[in-house]
Amino acid sequence: MTNQSGFQDAPPDDRSELTPEQESAIRIIANNLHRLNDAVVKAVEAGITVELMRTARYHNASGNWGDQLTPVIRPGK
Repeated sequence: MTNQSGFQDAPPDDRSELTPEQESAIRIIANNLHRLNDAVVKAVEAGITVELMRTARYHNASGNWGDQLTPVIRPGK
């Protein structure tokens, strides 16, 4: 299925062994990433350069981690 931004959704992975809580967390990330990508496209189309940089890494007590991002914004020329 193609969404409004022109990107296609990834097919579901039927082999998933994730818990419902983990699947929900992934859906939240995916939805927010779609919104972020759309915002980046709009900013670029408005003449702004956007770079996403990893500025930190979050760790939990179980050995899992996730990158934290910060945008670097440059006005157009």
